[in-house]
Order: sequence, then C-alpha cells, then structure tokens
Amino acid sequence: MQQVSKPYQRPNHKRANRRWLLLAVLSLISVITLGGLYKQQVRASEVRAIQVASINSWQGGSFPVENFQAYTSGFGYRRSATGGSGWELHRGLDIAAPEGSYIRSWWTGQVIELSDHTACGTLIKIQSGEWTHVYCHMKGHVETAGGRRYLIDRSGGLQIWEGQQVPSGARIGRVGMSGRTTGPHLHWGMKYANQYVDPALVLRAMYNQQSNTGSVAKYKNQRD
Repeated sequence: MQQVSKPYQRPNHKRANRRWLLLAVLSLISVITLGGLYKQQVRASEVRAIQVASINSWQGGSFPVENFQAYTSGFGYRRSATGGSGWELHRGLDIAAPEGSYIRSWWTGQVIELSDHTACGTLIKIQSGEWTHVYCHMKGHVETAGGRRYLIDRSGGLQIWEGQQVPSGARIGRVGMSGRTTGPHLHWGMKYANQYVDPALVLRAMYNQQSNTGSVAKYKNQRD
C-alpha cells in the first residue's frame, strides 16, 4: 500500500470537549443521510483524495467552529443556495454558528492566501503538508502594509498575516456573512494533493480516532 504523508503535527496538550464533538458528529450523520440536503456526486479524480481522509492520523486535528449549531449544507451537488434554478457543486461543508463565533485552524500550517472580493467573502487559506483548508464568509477584511497582506478583524481582536504559521486550534477568524451567503456560517473546504475532499469524512475519521484514544481535539466555547 502506498504510504500517504500527513500534515505536520504539532503536539497539542489542551483538554478536549467530547460532549460537543459527539453532538457535532451526530448532526453530521443526519446531514449525510438526508438525500435532498446531501447529494454527493464526486468525480472519479476525487476518489483517491476521499480514501486518504479515512487512513490518515487525526490526533492533531481541531474542530473548526466554536459555538457549533448545525450543518446546513454538505459536500456535493445541490440546488443553488441563492435562489437559482440550476444545480451547483458545493465544494465544502457549511457549519452554522452564531455570528461572531470564533473559527479555529483545523491543523498547524502556513497561511497561503487571504481574500475578501469573491463569492467566498473574507477568506483564509492554510497549507498543511499536502492538505489545503479554506475558511469562507468570515468577518473582517484584507489590508496591505509594507507589501504584505493581512486579514484584520478589529472587533474580534484578530490580525492574520499572509505567510504566517498558525498552530492547530488557533483562532483565525469569526463567523460572518461576507460574500454570497444567506446566513451566518463557516464554509469549510478541504483539498488533498489539489483534489477536493469531503470535510465530513475527515470529521468522522477524527471523531472515531480521537474518541477511542481519549484525546478529542475540539475547542468549542474554550477561551485561551
């Protein structure tokens, strides 16, 4: 079997909140089983990436949203979320939370892109080995200083620079309504080796592995 590399794992000694992770996973199962909400049609080129999500080590992973409420749209084809009549490929998992809730980095990595002018709204993209994770519809905006770009959310006390290293579980933004959205939520997208991965599979793998070892890395409602 081909050896698959995993993102660099920084040791994390924070205690976990297993009750919240269990709630999130149970909600996730309901999203996956609702055919109308979660109609997954993955291209053949994405199959390998999805298989990778089930065999990696997930001890260093962090759940990406504090104050989790529900999953509102899964990965795959769906009706247009903004009233259109056609179908669109939804390349991520939508996670609802109260506006202003903090967003945390799923894994230790480097900020490789910041933006605030697309349908994704204010976004941050982080590279962790062969994994790329993107966070959309956040509060704040992007500014430039000394030729470097940074995301600034003054009300949330956040300033994230392009090229910056961020640890797993670090607060990197807040849930907002920037870009094309009908309500406050995080759109969380993932790629492995430049192929899209269903974040739901990653979350389930994280839960199964971390709950079995008693080291669930979920940081909702936690203050640094």
